[in-house]
Amino acid sequence: MCSKPEDPVEYLESCLQKVKELGGCDKVKWDTFVSQEKKTLPPLNGGQSRRSFLRNESDTDLSETAELIEEYEVFDPTRPRPKIILVIGGPGSGKGTQSLKIAERYGFQYISVGELLRKKIHSTSSNRKWSLIAKIITTGELAPQKETTITEIKQKLMQIPDEEGIVIDGFPRDVAQALSFEDQICTPDLVVFLACANQRLKERLLKRAEQQGRPDDNLKATQRRLMNFKQNAAPLVKYFQEKGLIMTFDADRDEDEVFYDISMAVDSKLFPNKEAAAGSSDLDPSMMLDTGETIDTGSDYEDQGDDQLNVFGEDTMGGFMEDLRKCKIIFMIGGPGSGKGTQCEKLVKKYGFTHLSTGELLRNELSSESERSKLIRDIMDRGDPVPSGIILELLKEAMGASLSDTKGFLIDGYPQEVKQGEEFGRRIGDPHLVICMDCSADTMTNRLLQRSQGSPSVEDTTTIAKRLETYYRASIPVIAYYETKTQLHKVNAEGTPEEVFLQLCTAIDSIF
Repeated sequence: MCSKPEDPVEYLESCLQKVKELGGCDKVKWDTFVSQEKKTLPPLNGGQSRRSFLRNESDTDLSETAELIEEYEVFDPTRPRPKIILVIGGPGSGKGTQSLKIAERYGFQYISVGELLRKKIHSTSSNRKWSLIAKIITTGELAPQKETTITEIKQKLMQIPDEEGIVIDGFPRDVAQALSFEDQICTPDLVVFLACANQRLKERLLKRAEQQGRPDDNLKATQRRLMNFKQNAAPLVKYFQEKGLIMTFDADRDEDEVFYDISMAVDSKLFPNKEAAAGSSDLDPSMMLDTGETIDTGSDYEDQGDDQLNVFGEDTMGGFMEDLRKCKIIFMIGGPGSGKGTQCEKLVKKYGFTHLSTGELLRNELSSESERSKLIRDIMDRGDPVPSGIILELLKEAMGASLSDTKGFLIDGYPQEVKQGEEFGRRIGDPHLVICMDCSADTMTNRLLQRSQGSPSVEDTTTIAKRLETYYRASIPVIAYYETKTQLHKVNAEGTPEEVFLQLCTAIDSIF
């Protein structure tokens, strides 16, 4: 038996009124909204196609527009279909920002599903159904997908038949919506998932609420949206993973770094004839939810405790992570003239390490004339620092290329800031040892002056002082960071190369 109201909107309004009369949600029982009038279940329609089965033509809330739209294909089958990119992620993960960047870079049309719904609500404020949908969205719940979200997307797509590509921001939000999109529109060419820590999502949403004042950014709605995301994200990501459509990106970074990774992935996936390297990875859905976490649905964020949504994708290059765990990783920090280069050469010979210098990796990349090198050159021409995500990608590729014939990695001049070290630890792993070549400014200055005497590029004390100032400004926070992690070993670099080398060997032997 089943109960079906004649007017679904009126029925929902009566349910809300009943909750108020009862005195709140805690008074609601399992049968509170069950009608006494019973109707026999309709027979299963085994002869219908999946599309016609998903829509019930007798629904009284279906508008004529929605019925008409479902009768036609969204795209002209006689013409090439535009490329479709879906961008998904938690509220505040940067979907809108990255979607706009993708659309601008590739000349695609941008569609914000949230904006479509907000415009529809504003233009039909007197419509009872859309007024109810507005209330639903304002509380942080998903908008009904059947006649609202899917229909609005289809209407928009039909208005732009000549686009080469389309970026859809904020859809789907659950597996049911994904199925409806594929059934009624098409299978997307790529799904971009922006993974971001739950606490960061909260911070961004609160900031956006202050700046933009969106109605669905109120405190209770934000909590509800985050909870809905946590419930729906893992199965949604898994669904697209099984279809080989999704690429995951760590969105808890600078937006330009995130976009660089996305653009490399889009180039590789949708434009394979262009030389590009994707910088993304699959996400293990089991990482997305902390099963021991309890969610407080109260009105204060502080009452929710340390709920952390760990939605970072783990980069993989075949057996990269497994093989990497067998190797030692050592960071070598030291100022210009501290003797890093000399000591790295000696350590490579003694221990069979691979020496990696971030400066050399960048120079090699710039000389390669790849798509990535062009992007790096554009960044440097603007006078901006190369994003840490690019540096990390170069390191990861170099490490992957040497894994089969090395006993470890000696990484020179990295990290140059705490954020780089944190990202390396999260994406690859913490170093086994961080060596600081402790040397006075006077000693480094004298060594650099002596070195420049036989070099065409003569350095004076003013130039050297600026280099040292830059080094100290960058290295002091990094050294302090690794001191707290007990991975730092300071070596007195004032002595002869032989004396310094003996100290280094003692430190390195301690990790074997």
